[in-house]
This record gives sequence, C-alpha cells and structure tokens, in this order.
Amino acid sequence: MLRKFALIYGALFLLGGVLGFVPGVTQPPHHAPPLMVEAFHGRLLGLFTVNVLHNIVHLTIGVLGILGSRSVSGALLYARGVAIFYGLLTVLGLFPATNTLFGLVPIHDHDVWLHAGSALVAAFFGFGPPARAREATAQA
Repeated sequence: MLRKFALIYGALFLLGGVLGFVPGVTQPPHHAPPLMVEAFHGRLLGLFTVNVLHNIVHLTIGVLGILGSRSVSGALLYARGVAIFYGLLTVLGLFPATNTLFGLVPIHDHDVWLHAGSALVAAFFGFGPPARAREATAQA
C-alpha cells in the first residue's frame, strides 16, 4: 500500500511539474503577488499558481516518489517527507509575508488547500495505519 501511494503521488507530481511548463495548460496569473522569478509564472489549470521553480519542485518530488516506491522503506520515507514538507508550505502559504516563499515560489490561494490536502494524505500513509502496520511487521 505504501509503495502504491509513493508511485501514484510521484506520478501525479511529475505530471503537475511537466504540465506547469505547457503554455496552454497554464493561464496568466491575475491578482498574484510579485515574484523575483517570473519564468513560467501562471495558473496551472487556471487554479494553482506556479512558476519555473515551483515546477522544478513538483518534478523533483515526483521523481523522488517514483524512486521511493521501489521499496517499502523508501515509500515510508517519501510519505513522511512529503507530509512534513507540504505541511510547512501550507503554514507558510497562510501568511502574506511568506506566501511567495520570499518572492521565489508562489504558495498562495488554491495552493494552500492543495498543499494541506497533500500533506494530510501523505501523513496518513507516513504516520498513520499503513506506517504502523509496516513497523509492526518489521518488529515481528
């Protein structure tokens, strides 16, 4: 179950990262705080604000998920890392001073709830019943 989670999440993040570079899939940003990195700045699917750095983060997390899915321990580490990372991004996205990650990566508007949802799902797999079942099996 953990390995499937890492593979599916990895594939979704990889897809999101690739789509962030496709002009027809991203729309111009509107009412967005200014960024120091404007390359590929837009709204993915008209909802999620991205730029080139944000896309690279998605690609990296996607590749890490696919690599992590090769073993249960890798998938567990991936789930926990994603839960913590996206949990932190959720909190940062709530405050105007940090909702562009200091002008580098947009993490505001719809990104906040997407990051929160991503963190919660990853936390379920990384710290919840699937992780506890794996740890119980490892101790037996």
